[in-house]
Amino acid sequence: MNKPVDKLFENNKLVDPFNRQITYLRLSVTDRCDLRCTYCMSEKMTFLNKKEVLTFEEMYKLCRGFIKVGIKKIRITGGEPLVRKGIMDLFSMLKPHLSYDLNELTLTTNGTQLSRYAKQLYSNGVRRINVSLDTLDPMKFKLITRVGKLQDVLSGIDAARDANLKIKINCVALKNINENEIDNFINWCVEKDFDLTFIETMPMGDIGNENRLNHFLSLDQLKKSLTSKYKLRDISLSTGGPARYSRIEGSNIKLGFITPLSHNFCSSCNRVRIDATGVLHQCLGQSNSLDFRKILRDPFSTDEDLLENIKNSVKQKPEKHSFAYDFSKANIKGQINRHMSLTGG
Repeated sequence: MNKPVDKLFENNKLVDPFNRQITYLRLSVTDRCDLRCTYCMSEKMTFLNKKEVLTFEEMYKLCRGFIKVGIKKIRITGGEPLVRKGIMDLFSMLKPHLSYDLNELTLTTNGTQLSRYAKQLYSNGVRRINVSLDTLDPMKFKLITRVGKLQDVLSGIDAARDANLKIKINCVALKNINENEIDNFINWCVEKDFDLTFIETMPMGDIGNENRLNHFLSLDQLKKSLTSKYKLRDISLSTGGPARYSRIEGSNIKLGFITPLSHNFCSSCNRVRIDATGVLHQCLGQSNSLDFRKILRDPFSTDEDLLENIKNSVKQKPEKHSFAYDFSKANIKGQINRHMSLTGG
């Protein structure tokens, strides 16, 4: 299913209205997931039907267009990307670009399917992955995910290490749920040599009877607590993403903090997101969007039309997201109706 790589791609750059160069595309391949994390989705979700979701051929065409105008990194997301049938076909399509015009192909996963796919990911050019994991306690894991088994994820992580994939752990910090095991989490990552990033819960989508505010944990408070136990040194590393990094003295790992509610992190944003239906979201925390599915399925649309729409979409990228936590009123502002599982984590 591989397509020939065009060696004559233009050396274009995508620059938004705020002079940020856009080099990073996050592509959600499905809104489906084999977990039901309480902060992410309702227990009884209604998922998209097959016709609404882009085919792999459509996704490849879209990625190829973005690569042609300056995208250097693509992250495959979901939902859980590895639950989509035939997912390795898309990685196989994109792999040849790593030899020419794409610097990195990677993914974010919940880890449940890694035992099956880790070796295939490596053979298709993936060298590092992000694994979403919020607890090392089996009972808490079941509480957070509603349906998951922690051992499935741990076995998947072991398989990824055996396949020579570099692993970063993403942990959503949750008040009254996992805040009392943060130290154990850090120690585990130090022992395993996994980088670790903490994330504040984000106000996206209806999650049923759950209230995110009940579990919101400010990473400012978390970091202050950690500095009394660990020697942290802030470092200037910037991946263009939202995380701010520190080093833990005596270890090799980087500790990241992503703070969508307590601190705006948009000044260095270098990314855009495409959800599983082909809608491009210029910002995770805004409603600006462009429907590429219509363009891809229009029989009269040309490759030039696709590239022009990509460029125009970036010209509409907003300055910053609208998420905020109002400490005086104890409420969350900037709620977005679409689920993270559709948009891509």
